[in-house]
Amino acid sequence: FDLDPGRAEVALSEVEDEDWANAWKAFFKPIPIGNKLLIKPSWEEIQPTDRLVIELDPGMAFGTGSHATTTMCLEVLERAIQGGERVIDVGCGSGILSIAAARLGASRVEALDYDPVAVEVAQSNVITSGVQDKVSVAESDLLQAASGPAEIIVANIIARIIVQLVPDLTSYLVPGGLFIASGIIGERLDMVLAALAEYGFEVLEEKNEGDWYALICRKRE
Repeated sequence: FDLDPGRAEVALSEVEDEDWANAWKAFFKPIPIGNKLLIKPSWEEIQPTDRLVIELDPGMAFGTGSHATTTMCLEVLERAIQGGERVIDVGCGSGILSIAAARLGASRVEALDYDPVAVEVAQSNVITSGVQDKVSVAESDLLQAASGPAEIIVANIIARIIVQLVPDLTSYLVPGGLFIASGIIGERLDMVLAALAEYGFEVLEEKNEGDWYALICRKRE
């Protein structure tokens, strides 16, 4: 149509990380999850409770307990951990799943994340929650820094990264160990299921909240 769009101007401005890190705090309140857990922001006071309290300041890392994928992982961990299990948390974010695993009775938890900011945040939350004797935090590309073996590996990350992770799981899971995967959007579910089947994993349970899915899997003997 040979239209003259006129002049366009692009303006850039710097936004401090701290602004984003603090603005949402007004909306993060204590959250009971499952039958045993309570996620508590570090700045909130709560009444005495019989629930296992996870004290958290996620900062710039993912994981407050309010997202469906995190909630499903926490509910599964509550059922899966009977006491004494070794757990590896891949893509630990704020450390919420690692802290929950320790609170639920895991004997050792390895919290791994590729993002150095997440590692720093997770380490702080582990100390705040008083589980540093059980939980170690390390910067790691997937399982690269894991020592293993573990009875449970949990990964609340995106589907594409879960597919990359699957081939290495057997080296870090004990025979009969569980792999808990979440962060899977519905349209990518088949891709994850195909990777699990290719490497000999049986899906024991499939959970979903809306279009988000979590899978509980075991390596076939």
